[in-house]
Amino acid sequence: MVQPTILEKLEKLPEPLQTEVLHYIEFLLEKYVEEPPPEAVPKKRKAGLLKGKIWMADDFDAPLEDLKDYM
Repeated sequence: MVQPTILEKLEKLPEPLQTEVLHYIEFLLEKYVEEPPPEAVPKKRKAGLLKGKIWMADDFDAPLEDLKDYM
């Protein structure tokens, strides 16, 4: 029901304003409707990708010397 009304009013506008309406429609399509480009879609992470590159000290959970006064 909206489309015929839009077309009817668009035909009444002078051509320069019709061009402005076209640019606005293209802007709205880019902003709200079109799919993002494939490179913009975040890739899924792979488990174990950093295996062997990160290590943790054996005494990681041991109390720190600096905090002995507070314990």
